[in-house]
Amino acid sequence: MSEENKTRRREINNIDGQYGLDYLKLKNLNQVYWNPTTAKLYEEIIQRREGLLSHMGPVVVRTGAYTGRSPNDKFIVKEPSTEKNISWGKVNRPFDPEKFEDLWHRMQAYLQGKDVFIQDNHIGADPKYKIPLRIITEYAWQSLFARNMFNRILDFDELKNHVPEYTIVVLPGFKAIPEIDGTNSEAFILLHLAKKMVLIGGTSYAGEIKKSAFTLMNFVLPFEDVLPMHCSANVGVKGDTALFFGLSGTGKTTLSADPNRRLIGDDEHGWSEQGVFNFEGGCYAKVIRLSPEAEPEIYETTRRFGTILENVAIDPYTRRVDLDDASLTENTRASYPITHLEHIVPEGMGGHPKNVIFLTADAFGVLPPISRLTPEQAMYQFLLGYTAKVAGTERGITEPEATFSSCFGAPFMPQHPTVYAELLGDKINHHHAAVWLVNTGWIGGPFGVGKRISIKYTRTLLNSALEGKLDQVNYQKDPVFGLSVPASCPGVPSEILMPKNTWQDKKAYDEQARKLARLFRENFREYEKHVSQDVLKAGPAV
Repeated sequence: MSEENKTRRREINNIDGQYGLDYLKLKNLNQVYWNPTTAKLYEEIIQRREGLLSHMGPVVVRTGAYTGRSPNDKFIVKEPSTEKNISWGKVNRPFDPEKFEDLWHRMQAYLQGKDVFIQDNHIGADPKYKIPLRIITEYAWQSLFARNMFNRILDFDELKNHVPEYTIVVLPGFKAIPEIDGTNSEAFILLHLAKKMVLIGGTSYAGEIKKSAFTLMNFVLPFEDVLPMHCSANVGVKGDTALFFGLSGTGKTTLSADPNRRLIGDDEHGWSEQGVFNFEGGCYAKVIRLSPEAEPEIYETTRRFGTILENVAIDPYTRRVDLDDASLTENTRASYPITHLEHIVPEGMGGHPKNVIFLTADAFGVLPPISRLTPEQAMYQFLLGYTAKVAGTERGITEPEATFSSCFGAPFMPQHPTVYAELLGDKINHHHAAVWLVNTGWIGGPFGVGKRISIKYTRTLLNSALEGKLDQVNYQKDPVFGLSVPASCPGVPSEILMPKNTWQDKKAYDEQARKLARLFRENFREYEKHVSQDVLKAGPAV
């Protein structure tokens, strides 16, 4: 490193004034670590006994009682400037502005005499839409998480003069008092969109940090005619972009990490008039029972320096991890910079999607492994966001259960779901994207009777769709859901394409199909007044 860069680094480590912490009125802090490197954070993690260094280099940490997101503890402050733009309800719960201020004052007092770690970065790879962030944490490992997950600022001058637009403060050791603070429990995730602040406390689960930043983007971008999406994205050898929508456990991260395609990002993107861009600079993958054969690229990240392994079992003597051990949670996670993967798009941007894939883990076992959707069916399925919650992704979930999450990401969508659905419909029509519904869940029966579809078959079906091979085959119509199902696909047994063929008890299949169709109808009622008749007719026939 040159003497000039060394001087800049020393300056960065002593930022103060208007770009320091004065705007937060934080006083009497002990040591403030400004944008520490990965190596420095490793040292702090080990010295502070926050985690263990594992074989091959990852650091292994525990998140305590909170091993998944805690949606009942997330609130948005209700105040005049944003009141009319939030879809208030069970997902977007209102929080009192005065309670927010009281809680923040106590958090300020809590920080006196404590060390803090600061990461200055951006969310959003497209320079036109990026948002400057500052993440302040009390744990070194969560600072490393922020460094992994968001877009780093590599230029020292830019880093020194960074002015955050949004600030996220993360204090797992600070616990709320529900009777006083108006929270649901000791844990809280509070978004104040007017003050451009997020307060997180009482939970060490790092996923709350990334999803809070995602929620901020989901609020801001629709005003700029940009569709924010809970999806992964990749690019083929011909430059064709594909999007993969789906909740945790549907295979979004796994299926988008294809060695024959380059990854733009694995979880959060925007679709603008210029194309698709990644929000993040890293990945946050589920690693329970990760297979080096089926998921080689992701598996290799669990053996790399800089990776954080959350709640993964580790032998205290050999320091080798056991990815098959779910004793702490099914929701074991790996956080790593996207550069840990070989086949990526470094700039995090791609063209307009040629294919859009909706992933669902159907616990009823009645949806086809793949089907092609009309634009109206795409909007219908997007608003429903049907899947099964998979064990471990949220507290209290121990086995898959049917759920509906609008836009395949309802907990992170502060505006009304139809705002996002209309943007999606407009962009699909304008750019002539093909839309596919892919079931990565059960066939041959519901959960407990049938089995999950082979990932080998799912990959083959997906690749056939992406390569245009399914454009040349005949299609049959699902009699209940009205979906267009390919009659054949090279490399996949034709009998599994229509799920009823895989059930021994055909009457039981009919009953389950009608049951799911009724759930579709019931859960779509809240959108009926907001969509066209064509979208309304795109639902099941029952």
